[in-house]
Amino acid sequence: MVTTHFVHPVPVTSLTGRSHLPPHQRGLTSARDHSAKVSTMARSPDHIIGRTTVRDALDSAVVALTAAGVDCPRLDAELLLGAATGLTRGQIVSEPRRALEPQAARAFADLARRRREREPVAYILGSKGFRTIELKVDPRVLIPRPETELVVEAALGLPLEARVVDVGTGSGAIALALKAERPDLRVTGTDDSPTALAVARANALLLGLEVELLEGDLLAPVEGPIDAVLANPPYVASIERERLAPEITRYEPAEALFAGRDGLAVYRRLAPAAFRAGARLVALEVGQGQADAVADLLREAGYANTIADPDLAGIERVVRAW
Repeated sequence: MVTTHFVHPVPVTSLTGRSHLPPHQRGLTSARDHSAKVSTMARSPDHIIGRTTVRDALDSAVVALTAAGVDCPRLDAELLLGAATGLTRGQIVSEPRRALEPQAARAFADLARRRREREPVAYILGSKGFRTIELKVDPRVLIPRPETELVVEAALGLPLEARVVDVGTGSGAIALALKAERPDLRVTGTDDSPTALAVARANALLLGLEVELLEGDLLAPVEGPIDAVLANPPYVASIERERLAPEITRYEPAEALFAGRDGLAVYRRLAPAAFRAGARLVALEVGQGQADAVADLLREAGYANTIADPDLAGIERVVRAW
């Protein structure tokens, strides 16, 4: 008997690796291989084309912010990019070639546009650090400045459970920072702006700090004895308005900035009010060149001793009286 063997056709590959399939099959295989390669490239992040990198986004924003007259364009751009992407500043600096997702790139472009229009970074981000706390801020309140931290320092040495009033509390910066560092103190904040007090109350709730917040002019809503009065009152002279940066004049509340033609209007009322209330310590932030005039007002009100504390720039920034 003769046995017949049926051999199934299989591709024969040469030593070069090229297939010896019939011509009508070669094209189909080639097309399939090409399709698979394209599909693999589409799934690989290393082959994404046209996506903005961290460096590209930053460089573009810095050029635009510089042209708009922003003081710290790169710092501001890094902060805004971090807000748009969730990246830390360390990641932004160390990973310049990192690709941005389209949604994050668009979000950053919008934040950079707002800064280009000179909206303050604190309002764009919605928060500002102050001493040991982070405060929510918006155009209803003045943005807390580093120099205002000196007012808090002036009260850290008060006796146990002293009663302190922060006049014109705004975002609650002074009152809340002091309460965070001296929980034993009985702290009250006053403000004649109900919208500002709403921000202060929201901050107190977020921080879990018990501070009494009262609506009214200066010390009017406060009852009972007071040990200390602190304040960062409006002190910019109205004639100085045109010299201020657009970030201030366009966005921050005018009532928290300007105080008459010479900037001393609030001090003239607050100094005697503090003395009448029995405050043994007064600490007031002042504008450049105002320290002597404010010290005179405090002495006229009845305080025997005054001293001016300089800020880091050497400007006499806080006047204390006792």
